[in-house]
Amino acid sequence: MMAEAPFLRRLMLARPEVLAATATGSFDTAIAAAWEPGESVAEVSRALRRERQAVALAVALGDLSGRLSFEQVVRFLSDFADRAVERALHAIFRERGADAVTGFSVLALGKHGSRELNYSSDIDPILLFDPDTLPRRRSEEPVEAAARIARRLVEMLQTRDANGYVFRVDLRLRPSPEATPPALPVEAAIGYYESSALPWERAAYIRARAAAGDRTLGGGFLAAIRPFVWRRGLGFGAVGEIREISRRIRAHYSEGQVFGPGYDMKRGRGGIREIEFFIQIQQLVHGGRDPALRAPATLDALTALAAAGHVGPDEAARLAHGYRAFRTVEHRLQMIEDHQTHSLPVDLAALDAVARLDGLPNGAALLDRLRPDVAAVGTIYDSLDPTDGVALPRGAVAVEDAVTAAGYRDPGAVRTRIEGWRAGTPRALRTPAAQAAMEAALPGLIAALGQASDPDAAFARLDRMIGGLPTAIDFFRLVTARPGLGRLVADILSSAPALADQLGRRPALLDVLIDASAFDPPPAVVVLADEFGTVERGADYQQVLDRARARINERRFALGTQIVAGVADPIEVAGGYARVAEGAIGALAGAAVAEFVKAHGAVPGGELLILALGRLGGGALTHASDLDLIYLFTGDHQVESDGAKPLGATTYFNRLAQRVTGALSVATPAGPLYDVDTRLRPSGAQGLLAVSIDSFERYQREDAWTWEHMALTRARPVFGSADAVAGLTAVIRGVLERPRDAGTLIPDAVRMRGEIALHKPPAGPFDVKLVPGGLVDAEFAVHVLQLRHAIGLDPRLRSAIGDLAAAGLIDGEMAEAHALLTRMLVVMRLVSPESTEPPVAVRALIAAACRMTDWDALIAARDAAQRLIAAEWSRISTV
Repeated sequence: MMAEAPFLRRLMLARPEVLAATATGSFDTAIAAAWEPGESVAEVSRALRRERQAVALAVALGDLSGRLSFEQVVRFLSDFADRAVERALHAIFRERGADAVTGFSVLALGKHGSRELNYSSDIDPILLFDPDTLPRRRSEEPVEAAARIARRLVEMLQTRDANGYVFRVDLRLRPSPEATPPALPVEAAIGYYESSALPWERAAYIRARAAAGDRTLGGGFLAAIRPFVWRRGLGFGAVGEIREISRRIRAHYSEGQVFGPGYDMKRGRGGIREIEFFIQIQQLVHGGRDPALRAPATLDALTALAAAGHVGPDEAARLAHGYRAFRTVEHRLQMIEDHQTHSLPVDLAALDAVARLDGLPNGAALLDRLRPDVAAVGTIYDSLDPTDGVALPRGAVAVEDAVTAAGYRDPGAVRTRIEGWRAGTPRALRTPAAQAAMEAALPGLIAALGQASDPDAAFARLDRMIGGLPTAIDFFRLVTARPGLGRLVADILSSAPALADQLGRRPALLDVLIDASAFDPPPAVVVLADEFGTVERGADYQQVLDRARARINERRFALGTQIVAGVADPIEVAGGYARVAEGAIGALAGAAVAEFVKAHGAVPGGELLILALGRLGGGALTHASDLDLIYLFTGDHQVESDGAKPLGATTYFNRLAQRVTGALSVATPAGPLYDVDTRLRPSGAQGLLAVSIDSFERYQREDAWTWEHMALTRARPVFGSADAVAGLTAVIRGVLERPRDAGTLIPDAVRMRGEIALHKPPAGPFDVKLVPGGLVDAEFAVHVLQLRHAIGLDPRLRSAIGDLAAAGLIDGEMAEAHALLTRMLVVMRLVSPESTEPPVAVRALIAAACRMTDWDALIAARDAAQRLIAAEWSRISTV
C-alpha cells in the first residue's frame, strides 16, 4: 500500500497516532480521537483539516483491510461532511456575533445527501436563508449577509493550506447559478421549484436532506417542494430528460466509454452513473404513488424497488453487485493521490498499482473482475429505451400499406386520422415536441392497436382521446418508454368503452398501469379510506375532495383494467369495486363531516351513520354501479349543534347528508364518481333524507313494505363509529328475524317482481340482470327464503346462498349459477355497457373472464344457469 498510494503514505507518516489507533481499536474511536478543539474560524479551519486527514487515513485502512464494508466507508465519509459543515457554520456565526445558527440552512444533495460520499468527493449543497430570522449586521441587507456567510463557508471548507483542505464545494446545483447569489431566500426557492424548475432537477432532490444549520428551515423547504419531486402523475419528459443527460455524458466522455484501460468508472457505459440513473428513473416513475420507494441511498432504493416488483431480482442483484464493485475501485483510484478521478489508468503499470490496492495481482485481473458487471449494467440501462423501430412512412399509399399490414380493416380511415395528427389538427399535437413524441410512438402504437380485438374502433377512440388533450407529449412518451403498455392501451380502447371514456377524460390514468400494484386486489377498506383522505398539509375542502376523487377513479380504472388484461376473476374485481366505494365513503364522508363541524359544530351525543344496500351492501359492485344509501343519525333529534351557527339535529344531519351525497356524486375536473340513490330510505323520495335510528327502527317494524325488508337483507353499515354500527346492525337483525307470514311474503314478492318486469324490461338476451332466470330472479329467491326462514341473513349473496343450500332450502347449484351471471354482468358493464349483444371482437375476452373455453361454451353455461334460477324462483314463489 505504501508503494501504490503516495497520498496514504504521506498521511501515515504525518498521523502515526491514527495508524496506531486503528490498529488497536475501533474506527469510530480512532476518528473521534482526531477531534481538536477550536472556537475561532482559524482554529476550526485547522481542526477540520486535521480531522479530515484522520478520517481519510482511518477509512482507507478499514477499506483496504476489509474491516469496513462499502456501506460503512461511505457513511464515515458522509458523517464527517455533516460534522464539518455544521462546525464551520457555527464558527462563522460566532464570528458574526450570533450565538446559534438560525435562518440559514445547508441542504445536502447528490452523494452527500444520500450519505454515499466517495473517498475524494465534492459536496453539492444548496444554501437557503430566511430573511426574517437570519442574524445580520446593522448595515447588511439579508441577501448580502447570506452571501457573505456562504462565501465564508466555501472558503473555510475548500481553501488549501499546509494541512490540506476539508471538501471541495460545488454550488452549481442551485437554480440559475450564473445569475443567482450563492444563498437563496427560501420563499424564492420554493417559488422556483413550483413554477420554473427543469425536469432533471426533480432527480437531484431524490437525494436531498437538511444536513446542517437551521434544519427546521431546510426541512420545511423540502416538505414544500415534495409534490414537485414526487408526482403522482408521471412526467415522462423528466425520464426522457435524464436519459438525454446520459446520452450527452456518453458523447462527451466518449474516450472513457470503451471498457479497458482509461474506462471512466463513473460516466462510462455500464458505470456508476448509469446504475444511479436507472434507479432514480424508477423512483421518479413509481415514487409518487409509493413513499416506500423514496429512499435516498442507491442500494436502499434498489432494495425497495425490487421488493415492490419494479426491478427484477436478478437485475437488482447485478446492479447492487456492480455498484459496490465500481464504487470500491473508484475509492482505490482516489486514494492514490487524493484526486477526484474516476477513470482507470491508461498506463498499464499504473493500472497494475490500482489492482494491487484492490488485492489483485495485476490490471488484467481487475478488468476481468469488472467486465461482467459493466456489460450487464449497460444492458440493463439500455433497456429503458425501447428498441429503435422504423418510422411510420409518409404518403397516403405507404401509410395505408403499413396500416393494412398491421391488421386494420379500414386503412383509409386510419390514414386520414394520422394525417390529421401530422398536420397538427388536434391542439395536443401543435408543438414540435409533441410531433416528435408522436412520430416516435406511432410505429409501436400502430402495431399494438393492430393486435387489438377491434383495431379500427381502438384507433378511432384513441383519436378522440388525443383530440381532447391539452398536450399529448406525455402520453406518447409513456407508450414509447413502456412498449408493453401499448397492447394494454389497445385492448382498453377496443374492448372496454367504459374505461376508454374514463381514459379519454383523464389520460393521466395511464400512470396507474405502470405500477405493479395496479394488478393486485385493493387493500382493506380502512387502508383505502386513509389513502383517499390523505392530502398535503393546508389543503382546503375542495382540494381534499378533488384529490380523493382522483385516487378513487385510479383504483376503479385499475380494477377494470384487471378484467381487460385477464389477470383477475370478475367476482374478485366486484369485491374490489365495493371496497373502493366503501373507502370512498369513509374518506369523503369524513371530510364532509369535518368541514360541516367547522361551521355548525357537532351535535352532542349524535353522529352520522351510512347504511349501504343493494350491490354495495352485498359487497359486489360493477364498474357502473350506483350506491344505494340510507343516512341515519344517533342521539336526541331535539338537541342543537354546538357551533357558531347551531342547527337542530334533524336539520343538521339532513344538510350534512346532502353534503356527503354531493361529495360522492358531483362531477369535478377529477372526474365523476358515483350516482347516489337514496330512494330506499324510510318513506322513499318523500321522506327526510336522514332520520334517527329510532325512527328508522320504528318505520321498519311498523310501516315498511315487504320489498323494503327484502332490500334490508343486503343492508350493511359502512360509515359510523364501532358502537353505533353495532347498534344499527342489531336493529337490522331484529327486523329481519321477525316471524313472517308466507301467505303475505310470497305474493308481495311476486307482485314486486312483476312491477320490475313491467317497468324495467330487459334490454335483450344479454341483460343478465333483468332477463327471466337472471340475477334479479336469483336475488328475489334468496331474499324470500332469508325472510321466511331467518336463515342465511348475510348481506353477501354468495354466503347467503351457501347457508340456504346447507339448510336444504335452495338448490346447491345456485351458487355457481349466480357466480357465472355475476361474472358476466361485471364484464358486460365494461365491454357492452348497454347490456346489448356484445361485439364479436370482445366475446373471447368475456368468455375467458367467465372461465369458459369459448363463446359457445359461455352461452351454453349461461342458458343452463338461467334455467336453474328460473326454476328455483318459480318453485319458491309458488310455495
